[in-house]
Amino acid sequence: MRASTAVTLGVGATAAVVVAALLQAAGSDPVVGAALSTSVPAEYRDLIEEAGNTCPEISPNLLAALLTQESQFNPKAQSPVGAQGIAQFMPSTWEAHGIDGNGDGKRDVWDPEDAIPSSGKYLCTLAEEVKGVPGNKQHNMLAAYNAGAGVVRQYGGVPPYKETQEYVQAISAAADQPAGGGGSSTTGEAATAINAAKSMLGTPYSWGGGNANGPSKGICCSPNGRSGTAITGFDCSGLVLYAYAKAGISLPRTAAQQYAASEPVKPGKVRPGDLVFYGTSAFTTSASTSVMAG
Repeated sequence: MRASTAVTLGVGATAAVVVAALLQAAGSDPVVGAALSTSVPAEYRDLIEEAGNTCPEISPNLLAALLTQESQFNPKAQSPVGAQGIAQFMPSTWEAHGIDGNGDGKRDVWDPEDAIPSSGKYLCTLAEEVKGVPGNKQHNMLAAYNAGAGVVRQYGGVPPYKETQEYVQAISAAADQPAGGGGSSTTGEAATAINAAKSMLGTPYSWGGGNANGPSKGICCSPNGRSGTAITGFDCSGLVLYAYAKAGISLPRTAAQQYAASEPVKPGKVRPGDLVFYGTSAFTTSASTSVMAG
């Protein structure tokens, strides 16, 4: 599976699954890979590598994947429920766990130089708080970041919340991607993915909806307030995840993570099965619902 690079175009409705070749905007912010398998804007790489080594329970890859999931590296991100900044701290959590990472005398949730080190430190705190809970320790720590350590202790592991379960799965999958991104799919795999996508034409759009098994109810809420909680269907990356799962290829959940796991393709080299992404930077990367048809 590969991703392509060039112009800024895309579609956002499941009815447009199979389209002509569109290409991914390279964007103005450089993205680096090196030891990090998740795409990271260059200005945050050193911060993530340092904060990702705060304790043995986390890693730079894990922290990068978490920040991708939380805000797609947008330092101005604000959720409908009030989470703030690149690491999406709630105000009460920031008050208790935010640190002055750059030593300028202020703890600023909107400043990545404070928020990224705070996120690493907070993950380590959560790892300690749930260390006695059965199951996968990393999964429990991530679930605690999303839903709270008390909930993880209450349920004896990752709670039965769809949002939290998908959150843990997506970050873990992205963090486990080998450096260098993904490879190319075979012709047969590409055809299978295209046919799987075609079979879902007409399925409703649902923000956060869809998984490897098919359509599902989504989550709340998109940046413009759209909720998928009452709609069974797919969002863009959910459909891509499903189509490639049918071909035996496992992908992370979000568009930015899928882009990070893909191998860029030069213009003129696109083939059936190539994915289409668009955006102007790492934190605005989106996936159109296009699995390129032949």
